[in-house]
Amino acid sequence: MLVYVLNQYPKTSHSFIRREIRELERQGWQVRCFALRRSKEPLPDPADQDEAQRTCYLLGEHAAGTALRLAVAGLVLLTRHPRRFLRAAMHALRLGWRAQRPLAYHLVYLLEACQLARLLRDVGGRHLHAHFGTNAAEVAMLGAMLVRLPYSFTVHGPEEFDDAGGWKLEEKIRPAAFAVAVSSYGLSQLYRILPHGEWGKLRLVRCGVDASYGATQAAPLPHAPRLVCVGRLCPQKAQLLLVEAVARLRAVGVSMQLVLAGDGELREALRAQVARLGVHDSVRITGWLSGEEVRAEILAARALVLPSFAEGLPVVLMEAMALGRPVVSTYIAGIPELVMPGWNGWLVPAGDLDALTRALEDVCRTPLADMARMGGRGRDIVLRRHNLAHEVRELGCHFERSIAIGSPS
Repeated sequence: MLVYVLNQYPKTSHSFIRREIRELERQGWQVRCFALRRSKEPLPDPADQDEAQRTCYLLGEHAAGTALRLAVAGLVLLTRHPRRFLRAAMHALRLGWRAQRPLAYHLVYLLEACQLARLLRDVGGRHLHAHFGTNAAEVAMLGAMLVRLPYSFTVHGPEEFDDAGGWKLEEKIRPAAFAVAVSSYGLSQLYRILPHGEWGKLRLVRCGVDASYGATQAAPLPHAPRLVCVGRLCPQKAQLLLVEAVARLRAVGVSMQLVLAGDGELREALRAQVARLGVHDSVRITGWLSGEEVRAEILAARALVLPSFAEGLPVVLMEAMALGRPVVSTYIAGIPELVMPGWNGWLVPAGDLDALTRALEDVCRTPLADMARMGGRGRDIVLRRHNLAHEVRELGCHFERSIAIGSPS
């Protein structure tokens, strides 16, 4: 039995985790999913709604009841296994020293780990795996210490890499059976953090694209100069810069339609900018969409554009390329491992409005036959390097070795 430990789950932007879990199950694994809390975002995708029903949450809706459950779980662990509890407590205190979050948070993570440990006995978990190297990885690490199980986690970035010391990545990797990076760039950042003697714990397992994306021939590109940007409306995705580029092109007579597929904290700021620049008839904000609705928006577009300031390696780029769509993105993180300028898309320096504007103009002026060839090349790369079944099988092999060896403590 594998046990996944996550923070807020499911979320619209974390569908790749759901696909990973489903593929593990298809390959014969039993997987139970524990999340610290429910996401407050809407879940338009029925698959995410179903996933929420499958997920067990450590923290409830009511603060008082949750606090009591955590306190009882901590007291039970302290009484029954005092040495394990004190060892985990010492680790929590070390992780809380000069950390990204105050010490009180880490004491709460310890109690969450006690609650997780109680539930693990019921399901018979044999390995814990977390996604992202933030608080879920800490809860998984402390829970693994309490029940003497091996654990691992996948690091995506950019948040963990922005403050690797504050998130205590090295301290989380040391007791782990292994840690996973999703790109060569991510692997390089973990190499930077760890002493050379610890590099053997690192694995490269890429995110995979669902087989349905490559099951049929790519749909023809539309004649209309329509672009789509898929992702949370937030500062790091650079949608404000993208809208400004659209306004610049419109001012010189280059018309296009831009669809911002997603929602988030920048929605009102984007609406205000669209109104201020007078491009309300060129820019549409959809709000949260289901997976099928996102796919439909990508297929209706000539290209996907993602001018991010910070990333790991966005799965939406893989999905767009698998659907035969060229992409426009930035020279950051793992993106150049996937996008090759002039071959399957465009890359521009992050934050360079002039370069982004020129790339969008190129998308509008490039003949459709050339665009289709670029899309086909991208599709070939993604279906070869980001095959979900293959990548999950690789991850499963790491789980098998970890379970065979058992807990390092």
